[in-house]
Amino acid sequence: MKRQKRDRFQRAYVHGYKAGVSGRSRDDCPSQDIDLREYWMSGWREGRGDQWSGMTGVSGIHKNPMVAG
Repeated sequence: MKRQKRDRFQRAYVHGYKAGVSGRSRDDCPSQDIDLREYWMSGWREGRGDQWSGMTGVSGIHKNPMVAG
């Protein structure tokens, strides 16, 4: 069965979330496209907020960034 390719904006959000929750800098955004960067930064902000709230590792496993955004 073929898998449908995810929306590139959703992928940008998920990658930003993963970067934020792992503590990476917001300067690590790989995209120069304004729209993709906006989604990446939104994910990064939410990821950083979750990291600061202590939702990393096992405590944050219930949070699925593929559904968020």
